[in-house]
Amino acid sequence: MSSTAIQLIPPMILLLAIGILANAYLYLHYRGSRPLNEPVRGFLQRWEFTPQALGGFSFGRLALVSVLGLFLELLTIRWISSEIRLFAYFKNFVLIACFLGFGLGAYLCRRRINLLLMLLPLLALGLIVQLPWPQFRELVGRLPMLIGSLSQVNFWSAKTYGWNVIAVGGLGAATTVVVLVFGLITFAFIPVGQLVGWYLENAKRGILAYTVNISGSLAGILLYTGICFLDLPPAIWFAVAGGFLAFYFRKVRRLMVTTAAGFAVIVGLACLGPGRPTQVYWSPYQKLAITPRTEAGDLLSYIVNTNGNWYQHILNLSPEFVTAHPGLFKDVPVEWNTYNVPYHFSPHPGSVLVLGSGTGNDVAAALRNGAGRVVAVEIDPLILKLGRRLHFEKPYQSPRVDAVLDDARSYLQTSDEQFDLIMFSLLDSHTTSSHFTNIRIDNYVYTREALEQARRHLRDTGLMVVKFQVAMPWIAGRLEGLLEQVFGDKPLQFWVPEANYSTQGTFFVSGSPERIAQIQSDPALAEYMRAHPPYPMQAVELTTDDWPYFYQKERGIPATVAFISVILVVFCWLFLRQTGVTVGSIRWHFFFLGAGFFLLEAQIVSKMALLFGTTWAVNSIVIAGLLLLIVGSNILVDYRPEIPLIVGYGGIFASILLSYCIPLEAFFFKSLILKSVLATLTLCLPVFFAGIVFIRSFAREGFSGEALGSNLLGALVGGLLESLSYWSGIRSLLVLAAILYLGSWIALRARAPVRQFSAEVGSQ
Repeated sequence: MSSTAIQLIPPMILLLAIGILANAYLYLHYRGSRPLNEPVRGFLQRWEFTPQALGGFSFGRLALVSVLGLFLELLTIRWISSEIRLFAYFKNFVLIACFLGFGLGAYLCRRRINLLLMLLPLLALGLIVQLPWPQFRELVGRLPMLIGSLSQVNFWSAKTYGWNVIAVGGLGAATTVVVLVFGLITFAFIPVGQLVGWYLENAKRGILAYTVNISGSLAGILLYTGICFLDLPPAIWFAVAGGFLAFYFRKVRRLMVTTAAGFAVIVGLACLGPGRPTQVYWSPYQKLAITPRTEAGDLLSYIVNTNGNWYQHILNLSPEFVTAHPGLFKDVPVEWNTYNVPYHFSPHPGSVLVLGSGTGNDVAAALRNGAGRVVAVEIDPLILKLGRRLHFEKPYQSPRVDAVLDDARSYLQTSDEQFDLIMFSLLDSHTTSSHFTNIRIDNYVYTREALEQARRHLRDTGLMVVKFQVAMPWIAGRLEGLLEQVFGDKPLQFWVPEANYSTQGTFFVSGSPERIAQIQSDPALAEYMRAHPPYPMQAVELTTDDWPYFYQKERGIPATVAFISVILVVFCWLFLRQTGVTVGSIRWHFFFLGAGFFLLEAQIVSKMALLFGTTWAVNSIVIAGLLLLIVGSNILVDYRPEIPLIVGYGGIFASILLSYCIPLEAFFFKSLILKSVLATLTLCLPVFFAGIVFIRSFAREGFSGEALGSNLLGALVGGLLESLSYWSGIRSLLVLAAILYLGSWIALRARAPVRQFSAEVGSQ
């Protein structure tokens, strides 16, 4: 065992101790066991409460809890997936934990609620995320490598070992951490679910109460999205959440003070950082850490990390800097620096498109090499802002540069301009942009359809250069296969090694056959490519808009996803049984409705991201639109309570069939308004009819907590089923959703009605 591995044993023991002790106590409490002696238990009971003690039912309190619930959910998903990098690759696991906590809380809504049972798991998560012990932080950062060694998905820095003792041991350790963190997140959301379940069950006007709940959830999403676009850090997120909860407890001083104190500790933990000279920023998409690189007091570059991963260097390749620092370029001359290499193939281009322009290195290179005009497309507004402020050559301030804040695929779909050179600039984000899908920001950039659109932006005499940090032979094979399919010829390929002041990368050059022939006949370029041979390649299936998982080797559910999913399902079921949730107590009609609805949401968000861009703004607008459709169905049922359920089910199946049959290309209109209206009506219409079925059924059940809990547990299963798209593609989720809605209809027909819906509405 290496010395590094030995040094990581104590932090692993501490991590397991924090997770196991916190989960064990919470589990024993909800199970009804008595793990503590009477004085301690009596002390903890001082923080128990019921909603009646806080004033009973009111629409205002329901709205406040609903805002808090969605705000805290989005906060947790982004915080955990940014700080514990393992969850950046399995973000749905955090969402599933939130749904499980909400659902179980709804089942337990008639029990007394304990404030400490929310604060304890949040504090434990805060310690795991922010404990200022270097070895502990290194251990958390290495978790993706442990799980990536057996994965079909390409993780940064993860070596593939195959099935051996090292790989299996690493998978076991990482899985243990996943289960413990999953449990803490679940426990943190049980009290929120209890509150929402109690308010809905005790509302005299159930449909209106559910509408208030949905509207509050919408407000929580919009509030969190707004905070993200202000580039505010997690300390502010938790301060806002703590403020909401303290305001909710304002009538009971003990609970209010405890909330303020608990969240103050969490805020304090969130304020801990790497310290000077590193500066940490939070953009709408990712956590950015910028560290200056100095030598003898001279600033050479900035190192930019994102979510704990290396992202890029901000370099200075100006003639003045190169002259003053010859030692930095003794291994690789500046003219063969990674950023300057493309301009040996396309000297002095009239126009250049840079996709994924980042902090501006490629933009500066285009300007240095005589580009007449540069269009720089970058999705992250904070990265653009930092590039304007920190880049040594100030490329974004040049009048020859147009900076476009947009998703690369969205720009390719909406722009008509053509270019002499198109640069895909190390566009590898490893960042997901939505908590409803496993789609990454760059998933829709490396598909056959995306590259075909990019080719349409290339002049007849132009070149397209894809620069990528290839780490696997099948990644190289996929890129070559995509470009060969789009351009009809194999691309030129060569590899540039990393040097003291140059980033490594594999280049793929496609475009004008005449230009390619000229390159191959140039002795200097031909010699350079021979000296830097292509990365070894392996042929794999090519990615499409329906199966856009560029970082997955082949179709199928990755072994690590399947393994961890099975472990989580087993633990969830064992826990649910211990808390009194049995197969017989689950309302299967609502369970299937929840699972089907999650899949509808997932594929709608994915398709809308393809149509309008994989940005947080688009995701927030889409999710807000879906919630508004639910509100609309609530209003319709409240106004026309006799509307038959067959209308809702008929609408679901007809609109799913319509969405399945119409290809997305049919919505690529030039008019943004026309595209928005037609795409929203076609893709989102099933949600409206699903809302009719749910609210009618929910009212029929008397808005019970068991019905809501079953629905949320179904959404948990829907989150796991979404992983099937790794095998069958995104479009197939519509078929699976239709099957689940059929299951809900069968379960409804098999279950005797609890009460007549018309009587329920009349009692309101």
